Amino acid sequence: MKKFLNDPVDFVDEMLEGIYRAHPQVTYAAGDKRCLVTANVKPGKVGIATGGGSGHLPLFLGYVGDGMLDGAAVGGVFQSPSAEQMYQVTKHIDQGAGVLYIYGNYSGDIINFDMAAELADLDGIQVKQVVGNDDVASSVVGEEHKRRGVAGIFFVYKAAGAAAAEGLSLDEVARIADKARLRTRTMGVALSSCVVPEIGHATFSIGEDEMEIGMGIHGEPGISRTKLAPADAVVDEMMARIFAEQDYKAGDSVAVLVNGLGGTPLEELYILFRRVGQLLDERSVTVKHVWIGEFATSMEMAGASISVTHLDEELDRLIGKPAGTPFFQHVPA
Repeated sequence: MKKFLNDPVDFVDEMLEGIYRAHPQVTYAAGDKRCLVTANVKPGKVGIATGGGSGHLPLFLGYVGDGMLDGAAVGGVFQSPSAEQMYQVTKHIDQGAGVLYIYGNYSGDIINFDMAAELADLDGIQVKQVVGNDDVASSVVGEEHKRRGVAGIFFVYKAAGAAAAEGLSLDEVARIADKARLRTRTMGVALSSCVVPEIGHATFSIGEDEMEIGMGIHGEPGISRTKLAPADAVVDEMMARIFAEQDYKAGDSVAVLVNGLGGTPLEELYILFRRVGQLLDERSVTVKHVWIGEFATSMEMAGASISVTHLDEELDRLIGKPAGTPFFQHVPA
């Protein structure tokens, strides 16, 4: 294991100390550095909270800021934060209009967010929840409730954050978040493993000439492991599964995220997007919004994911709105 760290036990907290020093627009609640919140809470606005394990920057805490989220509970590497941490974030960001939870479909997060919502209810804080489940590879059609939440949650954050910034009600912000969730699909591919600092060795093994289609962001098993194929063939296989679930017609529009998992050069992500664009052109589908880079990583894992949101007029407008966080800046052209 080669990493820039001190004691592995301090990895998450020292990372957070660095973030707070570098970015004064975020702070923490209840004296707990793992309860990250915006320093610019907007009175009367619906609060939006997320949470999850560390090791995925800029997911989850990186999207706290103007036009997106208001708080994030931070867990250990690949570990859920506690219900108490989620509750403290909720109390801090509530401005009387209620709080929306948006987080990935993982059992620990579900249990702890449910408990936090119950604690918030005792304080008279109304909470609604939207659980991201965009990972096509993790379950079949008809059992989407079993799917993992991965990089496509970015589009849920973006749409919901814009809606809340416009002053919409909790019911409306939750409706929009859920629509973005339902219209987003993601497929991933891994080329290497990653190392959790406190463990000190690779999470799994994969051959130098192998790839695994559909692997999760914690190293969960994918749907096929084969010899490494040319980039276009990899994208063709990933997009075929997305196309199978989204009924595109000529003239439809989409938002696309090509996400690096932590150890993939940006140049390679653009090669992947090149093929994504070609396949969408063949169907006369317009790409309205594109983001390419690291948005949901898995430590130093080499690999990538492709997320596609099937837009309607409302989602197109909201996803295109400005946003600014320590890790993400969007200024429409």
